[in-house]
Amino acid sequence: MEHLHDTLFSLLGNLHFDITVLAAEYTNIKDPDLMGQMQATWNNFVKTGQIWATLIGMIIGYLLKGLTSYG
Repeated sequence: MEHLHDTLFSLLGNLHFDITVLAAEYTNIKDPDLMGQMQATWNNFVKTGQIWATLIGMIIGYLLKGLTSYG
């Protein structure tokens, strides 16, 4: 049990360091217009047809789930 504790502690210690480094890398924000970025991303998602691929994939996945589930 102690070995598990030491292993988890070492992993979580490294995770904290990695998150700190990651947060430090993104502190320099170049474009603070979050809503504008979300709108541009959504428009690109619709314009490129990815929305149709997503909807078709969800429908096919739902149908396959219904065919392969018991009950």
